[in-house]
Amino acid sequence: MADPREQLPGLVLYSRQYCHLCDDMFASLEVLRGELGFGLEVIDVDAEPELERRYNELVPVLMHGGRELARWRLDASALRAYLHDIS
Repeated sequence: MADPREQLPGLVLYSRQYCHLCDDMFASLEVLRGELGFGLEVIDVDAEPELERRYNELVPVLMHGGRELARWRLDASALRAYLHDIS
């Protein structure tokens, strides 16, 4: 039987360097990854002009597919509930 954590989605964190909110959200996500085992891709919005235009002062933004899960601050309980609902 497969480990159910292997079926959890990959999340995307839009972030930038020198952003304390980005650092805080990443640290929180790392703790939750250890607990829940989801994938996480971190994308630096300053690396691509289109992403910089789209997200600029909105970072950090946590996404799953086209759905925004968090902006600026992570609600760990809401993320746990979301991952539970889609698994």
